[in-house]
Amino acid sequence: MKVRLTTIAQWAALLTAAAVAVGGWLWLRSVPPKPVASTLPALTMALRAVPWEGGPAAYAGSAAAVKAGWTRPGFFPVGIWFASVRTGREVALDRAAGINTYVELTDGSRPELLRQSGMTALTSRRLPGAGAETVGWLIADKADVWAGPGNGQWTGARGFTRPVCAPALTACGYTVLRTLAERLPKGDRLRYASFGKGVAYWEEEAQAAKFVNGYTDVVAADVSWYGDANVCAEATRWLQLPAARCRLAANYGATVERLRALDATDGRRQPVYAIIALSGLTPEQVGGAAMSALIHGARGIVYDAHGTRPACEVDNVLRRVCGKAVRRGVAELDRRIKRLAPVLNTQSYAYDFAPELDTMLKRHDGATYLFAMLGRGQAPGRHVLTVPSDLSASGRVEEVFEKRTIQVDKAGHFTETFDAEHSYHVYRIAP
Repeated sequence: MKVRLTTIAQWAALLTAAAVAVGGWLWLRSVPPKPVASTLPALTMALRAVPWEGGPAAYAGSAAAVKAGWTRPGFFPVGIWFASVRTGREVALDRAAGINTYVELTDGSRPELLRQSGMTALTSRRLPGAGAETVGWLIADKADVWAGPGNGQWTGARGFTRPVCAPALTACGYTVLRTLAERLPKGDRLRYASFGKGVAYWEEEAQAAKFVNGYTDVVAADVSWYGDANVCAEATRWLQLPAARCRLAANYGATVERLRALDATDGRRQPVYAIIALSGLTPEQVGGAAMSALIHGARGIVYDAHGTRPACEVDNVLRRVCGKAVRRGVAELDRRIKRLAPVLNTQSYAYDFAPELDTMLKRHDGATYLFAMLGRGQAPGRHVLTVPSDLSASGRVEEVFEKRTIQVDKAGHFTETFDAEHSYHVYRIAP
C-alpha cells in the first residue's frame, strides 16, 4: 500500500507540474516576451565579428579583377546568367537594369561591347575579342547535380541526355571540375563555379564540401525556391522542411548559409554568390530573395533571366515586354544594392536584434546599418527589435529606403511591421 500511495503521489506531482507548464506556456503565448537590450559598454566589446572572406579584398589576388575595379569599396557584383551580348542595345538594357557582370555568354557574343561599357564577365572559354572585361573563368555549372559526388571516369557528356560517367550509374563530379579547371587558360583570373541541389541538400556534408573547396575562387548557390515545381517535395524529403515553409524568401538565405558553412571547412573562405531565377517571380519576391541572400552573407547576386513560363517563354525576361514588371523590380533592387555597396562590402557583426528575424549588422562611415526580414516560418506582422544602447546616443533609427525616422524607447526597443514573408527593412543608426 505504501508503494501504491507513493506512486499515486508521484503521478499527482507530475500532473500538477504538467498543468503548471501548460498554463505557463499558454501565458507566454498570450504575452509576447520582452526583448532584452544590450548592456555591454562598448561596441567593440558588444559585437562579435562574423567570419568572412574579406569583402572586395578577396579579389585582390587577381590582377584582372583589380584592374576591372572589383576591389573598389563601391563595387558589388550583380550578374546575369548566360546572356547574349551581340549589340550595344543589349548591353545598354542590361546596364540600365543594374547589371555589371555577365556570368557566361552565348556563342556570337562580342566581349568588346562589354569593355566599351565598363562591364565585366566570367566565361567558360576565351571568346573571340576577349580582353580586360573577362575577369574570370566559369569552370562548370551544377556538376554536383548532373555528375554527382565522385571521382569516376567522365565521358565528356553534360546534363542528363547521355551517360556522363563511366561505368554507368557511377558519379564523377569531382573529375568534371578537376578536368575543366585544368583546361582553363593559366593566369591570375578568378575561377568560378555554381552548384545546385546536390550541394544544397542532396549530398552529405563531406561530399558537398569537396565540390565547394579546392577548385574555385568564387562559388554560387542556385536553388529556385519560388519557381521550381519539385523543390518543395524534395526539401520535405531531404531537409524535413514542411511544405508551408518552402516557398519563402528566407530559403534563399538559408542556401547561401549552407554554402558558406561548406566553404569554411577547409579554412579558406571565398565569396559566395546567390543565383535567383526570375521566371514567374513577382518584383517583391525577387527583392526578398536577394535581401535574404545578402543578410546571410552573399557577396554577389546573379539573375537567371531565362523565361520558362508559357506567357513569357523568352531568352531574357529583362529585355522583353512580358518581363516589364520584374524588370522594374530588378532595376529598383539593383539601385538599392549599388547605393548600399560600400556598406555591404564591410565586416558583418553578430547581434540578436530579434530572435524571430534574420538580421545583419554593418558599420560604415561612422554609422551602423541594420538589415532585417522575417526568419523562416515567421508570421508577417509587427515585431519588436532591440537596438544596443551603445550604438546611438540619440536613440533615432532611420529606415533608409522609406525615409522615415523611428525613435527607440529607453530600453532600446522599437516596433516594425513586416507585411509579407518577403518584406525587408534597412535601417541606418547614427552614433
